[in-house]
Amino acid sequence: MHDLYYKGRIHTRENHVKTGYNTKRIVKLGTEKSPLTLVVTSDEKKREVETLVADNGLFANITVDSDIDENINELTTILNKPTTTTFEKTPNRNDPCSCGSGKKYKKCCG
Repeated sequence: MHDLYYKGRIHTRENHVKTGYNTKRIVKLGTEKSPLTLVVTSDEKKREVETLVADNGLFANITVDSDIDENINELTTILNKPTTTTFEKTPNRNDPCSCGSGKKYKKCCG
């Protein structure tokens, strides 16, 4: 089929190809393709960090250097993901009250 059809409009397939899904996503941090880069100051700390990494199924390049400050920010960021906060639904007017009185919400606490 031609690139142009009916009064010079661009072919519809061409529009979908330009604005489709992103198939070239960035690789997640902590995988084999993109391991964590961690710097620790002692061999004892390296063993502790290695056990944390292994327990969580991550991959990391850990270097021991006592001259440089310890840097395990990438690991703590992955381990301490923020959780979604959920709130209890406020009862409707005719639902039983949540205080346990047995009355309707509108007559008790509403």
